[in-house]
Amino acid sequence: MSVNSFADELRARSDESIAHLFAVRPDLLSPVPTDLSALSARANSTPSLMRALESLNKFQLEVLTSASTLTQPFSKSELLSVSVPEAGDELMRLWAAALVYKDGTKFRLPGNLGQLIGDEPAGLGPRSLKKIDFKALKDIPSDSAAVLERLTWGPPRGQVGNIKAPGKPIGWLLEHDYLAVMDSKTVVLPREVGMHLRNGKVFKEYSPVANSFKGTTRKQKDIDRAAIANISDFLRWCEELAHHWSDEPPIALRSGGLGIRDLKRSADHLGIAENCVAFVAEVLYLGGLIVIDPDDQILPTNSFDIWMSRSLEERWSALVSLWLETSRVSGLSGKAGEKNIAPLGPELDRVSAASIRSLTLALLKENQDGAVTADSLISAAQWQRPAKRTGGVPASYIEYTLREAEWLGITGQSVISDYGLALLAGESLEKIDADLPAEVDHILIQSDNTAIAPGPLAQSVAQEMALLADVESRGGATVFRFSDATIRRALDHGKTGDDIIKFLKATSKTPMPQPLEYLIADVAKKHGKLRVGATTSFIRCEDQSVIASIIGDKKLEGLGFRKIATEVIICDLEVDDAVNILRNAGYLPAVEDSKGILLTGPRIMRAQTKARPPRIIGEIDLPDEIALNGALRTLRTGEKSSHRQSTLRNITASALGELPRTTANETLEILSHHLTHSADTSLSIGYADNNGLISHRIIDPLKLSAGSLLARDHATGEITTFRIARITGVASL
Repeated sequence: MSVNSFADELRARSDESIAHLFAVRPDLLSPVPTDLSALSARANSTPSLMRALESLNKFQLEVLTSASTLTQPFSKSELLSVSVPEAGDELMRLWAAALVYKDGTKFRLPGNLGQLIGDEPAGLGPRSLKKIDFKALKDIPSDSAAVLERLTWGPPRGQVGNIKAPGKPIGWLLEHDYLAVMDSKTVVLPREVGMHLRNGKVFKEYSPVANSFKGTTRKQKDIDRAAIANISDFLRWCEELAHHWSDEPPIALRSGGLGIRDLKRSADHLGIAENCVAFVAEVLYLGGLIVIDPDDQILPTNSFDIWMSRSLEERWSALVSLWLETSRVSGLSGKAGEKNIAPLGPELDRVSAASIRSLTLALLKENQDGAVTADSLISAAQWQRPAKRTGGVPASYIEYTLREAEWLGITGQSVISDYGLALLAGESLEKIDADLPAEVDHILIQSDNTAIAPGPLAQSVAQEMALLADVESRGGATVFRFSDATIRRALDHGKTGDDIIKFLKATSKTPMPQPLEYLIADVAKKHGKLRVGATTSFIRCEDQSVIASIIGDKKLEGLGFRKIATEVIICDLEVDDAVNILRNAGYLPAVEDSKGILLTGPRIMRAQTKARPPRIIGEIDLPDEIALNGALRTLRTGEKSSHRQSTLRNITASALGELPRTTANETLEILSHHLTHSADTSLSIGYADNNGLISHRIIDPLKLSAGSLLARDHATGEITTFRIARITGVASL
């Protein structure tokens, strides 16, 4: 194909046709082409054609592949003869996308497109250089027929041990030109033979439409009820995970991301699966609500506190909007082959992630009558995006999207919810605040050291309960359990026994059991008797029996504890290590500073660095009407200017005759001499453009520097920079 002929065809198109081309191939607008020649060159470029191919559905790709097997140019009837009747309508859609163009009454493929489709389209071999007579096929030996059967639908190549002695089956086929020799060990089925064996059709079966969805019917009421429960759970997970990492921040891996051990610990804390924790962490990371600080700690940011102050609808929509457009795939977290891919790490970016996510949700939106099975949805998605370069849409990516959409509440019971539809349509989400379960400000303490929260707790109560107790089970009601460890945790955060008892009595709708009150009092009495401080470190206790117990404890042997006074022990352990070891051994130490002041109190840890959410590999946005109209004006204006310049240059070329020819050294010498001695006169030059076309120009040189010439072009009247390397010759007028 000639680029000029393609450009001429584009020039014949209407503004509506060009606008449609930009709408289906938005990459052609970045940046806006200067004229239609530039547009044709860009539309025929390999990167743009690859993007266009990746946007085609299975049937469109089949039609385009069928067209590539025909002799160029081809007619519509020729295409229909090797495909199906539905291909006619699809041909015009391909024309609208500039993947075929008109040549009179026939059509052509852009030159680079054939290379991308491949030398063996649909498994067909190269054209034969000989005229093939198919009459001999009536008498074909059975062994030879078996060879043809294997090669008919591709691949068309076969291996032989020695082409000079190929054996009777292959030899018969070579003799009758039903096979051709590629090299000393390879034979190939010619395209004409392949088409004959396929009864003139390029594909065995065409797929004009996608397979129908399969699923079970769901009531919208049940869908939305499940979705709002998912939204409530998701927001609670985000809150709890951030608070958990504020209390016990994980240390990021050297390669970046969250380690397996910390992932499991967080999963146990939240009571959810590890892949769900990885997803929640990724969403918080996207929103800048958590960050990996310079000390490699994964901590909440101040943005998290701002996020918590917003309404539930605003919290949800802010994070879900980021999930829709992110190029990160949290589902890849875990083992990928032999390499671990960590959540929050640098290896989760995938270019196609956002488009696959958008495609999946679009398919769910198309089928709101019931819960679609994953297999039927995957089949539909792979029909929509079957591009060979990417291998089609990975089934796993569809599964990740379905799973994450359910966690987020975009879907409920595998059907898109009203909340998801409103989000995708950009409508108000105020309904979420009204539909979410009302918060409760009380608990029900039981006699077995447990407490029940009959609904989602108010934030202030939830934070207190997170300190005082561990979550035992979740659901419509959350069950908390009190223990020595949980009470000690609260005391370590600056609470006193009286504070804890007072809070529980004020918050519980049931009387506080005496055993729980005794438990709190007993732990509070012991807490802080044993103190750890820094020297490297010391341990002191007014109760000498506790000191004696530590010295005589077999579990602590070999740790280097040395008694230096009746109430003091020293060791070589760091303070934090000493505290952890003593706590694991069943003691209840508190930390004090060098002045003997207890280092307890509420710890609200936040990252001191500015949140830096991960980059998003952006998709090319679809242009709006304003962008399309502006592009059309620019294109038409540029085309008029290019036409005017071309006309003037043709007139100039006719008047001046042949193009001047000079060497590079001669060109520089003439230009330098002209600027020095004849700056008030004009020069004639030959100049090559971006496409290699040489035109005759009349210029007034102004300045020569750094391999460029600044001069006024007589054709445009504008001052233009000419590259010296592109000047083919120069002559005085």
